[in-house]
Amino acid sequence: MFDVGFSEIVVIAVVALVVIGPERLPKTARTIGHLLGRLQRYVADVKADIGREMELDELRKLQQQVHGAAQEIQQTVSAAANRFESGVRDVEQQLNTAGTPEASASPATDAAATDGSSEKAPPALSESAPKPDAPDDARQASLPGFDKI
Repeated sequence: MFDVGFSEIVVIAVVALVVIGPERLPKTARTIGHLLGRLQRYVADVKADIGREMELDELRKLQQQVHGAAQEIQQTVSAAANRFESGVRDVEQQLNTAGTPEASASPATDAAATDGSSEKAPPALSESAPKPDAPDDARQASLPGFDKI
């Protein structure tokens, strides 16, 4: 802090001895020592407070980053869940629309099979029923594992 050499300290001590006098010099030196100690403690406390504030500021920034990352993850998971739910609804809707004509024809094929007759069941779509459009066939083709009846 201050660049004070030994020779400068001796000069200051001699001047203090002459100005203050030998009777009050020890008490004055003690008082100056206490004041310097208090000053050093005060500077150390201020440094510690500044350090704590800097750490607290860094922790706040880190907390904001973590909070932002958590929100981003939550939004990503929510978007994925929404896409999954919409996909499930689409598949369910496709199954319902594809299964509607088959549902009316399946009891007839089941009844013929349980009769014990060896005749083959009539096709699922009779001649009187309207033929499904090409997009209906395309929907069935897009569902793997489902055969046409």
